Amino acid sequence: MLYDGDTLLLPYKKILLERQLLTLQKAQLLQGSAPCLADSCNSYLYYGLHYTGQEWVLREWAPHATAIFLLFEGNNWKKHTDYLFTQVGDENWELRLPKETLSHGMLYKLLVEWYGGGGERLPSHTKRAVQDPYSKVFSAQVWQPENPYSWKHLRPKGGEPPLIYEAHIGMSTEQQKVSTFTEFRLFVLPRIANLGYNVLQLMAIQEHPYYGSFGYQVSNFFAVSSRFGTPEELKELIDAAHGLGIRVILDLVHSHSVSNEAEGLSLFDGTEYQYFHRGSRGRHPAWDSRCFDYGKLSVVHFLLSNCKFWLEEYHFDGFRFDGVTSMLYYDHGLGKAFTDYSLYFDGNEDNDAYSYLALANQLIHQVYGSALTIAEEMSGMPGVAAPVQEGGMGFDYKLSMGIPDYWIKLIKEVPDHKWHVGDIYYELTNKRQEEKTISYAESHDQALVGDKTIFFRLTDKEIYTGMSVFEQSLIIDRAIALHKVIRLVTITTSGGGYLNFMGNEWGHPEWIDFPRMGNCDSYAHARRQWSLVDDPNLKFKYLNAFDKAMIHFVKESSLLEETPQVQVQDIEKQI
Repeated sequence: MLYDGDTLLLPYKKILLERQLLTLQKAQLLQGSAPCLADSCNSYLYYGLHYTGQEWVLREWAPHATAIFLLFEGNNWKKHTDYLFTQVGDENWELRLPKETLSHGMLYKLLVEWYGGGGERLPSHTKRAVQDPYSKVFSAQVWQPENPYSWKHLRPKGGEPPLIYEAHIGMSTEQQKVSTFTEFRLFVLPRIANLGYNVLQLMAIQEHPYYGSFGYQVSNFFAVSSRFGTPEELKELIDAAHGLGIRVILDLVHSHSVSNEAEGLSLFDGTEYQYFHRGSRGRHPAWDSRCFDYGKLSVVHFLLSNCKFWLEEYHFDGFRFDGVTSMLYYDHGLGKAFTDYSLYFDGNEDNDAYSYLALANQLIHQVYGSALTIAEEMSGMPGVAAPVQEGGMGFDYKLSMGIPDYWIKLIKEVPDHKWHVGDIYYELTNKRQEEKTISYAESHDQALVGDKTIFFRLTDKEIYTGMSVFEQSLIIDRAIALHKVIRLVTITTSGGGYLNFMGNEWGHPEWIDFPRMGNCDSYAHARRQWSLVDDPNLKFKYLNAFDKAMIHFVKESSLLEETPQVQVQDIEKQI
């Protein structure tokens, strides 16, 4: 148990045991008579639209609904009794249609009625949602291609320390537009393979109405974002990565859901509590989104099935769970400094959320034994990356989220010659003994508008005039040197894995700002200017070459597979 390796947890032994018992009880309830938990979580095989070869079957879970109708071009998008669902039991609804009624590519919606009202909705398990380019309205789309994608490559075995390349499909092109899965596969994936990264982390894959949300305001949890292409094209991208020996993980958002009703799950059957908490607890105060009720088994079953779906249908190799801290505390950990163990066990913690995450990790590793799971958690809650059987959540790794903040603080506040090697080493290796971590100098968070990447912070305006190989600039020379040192020290002290955001390896200039009203819907800062690193006359190429050499060195020396023996010499400022 957790307290066996950390005596400071002994005063909270009772809470830890109760938490583990809760997870065990929920696992038993969900599993039922199935051989294992993973075998019982298949909501996507029952709900949603399915073609049997003889007919179409559409099922929905809507406990509070009084009627559900199918709306589509076949009935001129109007309510008609021929397309009225039949209630099955107390909570489920079903509609069976002749096979000629629907065809691949057709658009449809649901009209859900309840006592005192009703509204158009997208099916909770729709696997495809598309936005009308003119009205901007989303509809579900029948996705039943004549020639489904045929997988060519096996998943890479994994097992080696993850060297993660974090990427966003839409902003991966130099053109001022939304890029596609195909363009990424053809033009960006080869760059990642050449650098030597062995894990590709894809952001914003689950469908989201607002492009500028970076994919973190999810509406349709089983649907691939149609902005970037088709489900088949995503599968082809993942398959190509596997062929290059690169694992692919999904940036999974189960911490909240978009508050939109027409596109998402909010007020799906007329109640605010079908998927989410009632009242103010069901609304995130900082994100303007809905908060899942992890205490409801039906909600947990939905989310667990979602994990299984992405592993089975798209051959993802694992997940980075977003917003774990927000899930774990009733106040979402907002504005709170966790300076004492008592703050983890003061009644503010959501044990149902803790239990869900433990169940998710259990299921994920049952579905795919070599799966990789990573937690974005910043409070330091004990047990995040500890085994479930020891009372932990079961994540394989936890992001070292304090490291980027430390580097920024150091750059901003301390002159280079006063950087204290001992302090640097402590900050970069400060973690719980039982946890493996992913270290990074910066991710997408540090590149967003209002912040600065490390290289842009070091160079400032000099980046526009001093990057020519024919120009001498002390500012640029210092920036290049520190950029290399910071990344090298970060990766070699990780003791687990490493992460880099797309383009930061070569010092991509400026910031990320998605098109919005405030910037006149401009894509100028929602792209990657690959021509800069490809230009032999610019110094960006030096940073790229260093990153490639660093990644290959770490892999070839097996540096992250063993804890290195470290000597810190303050006088010489050496590690």
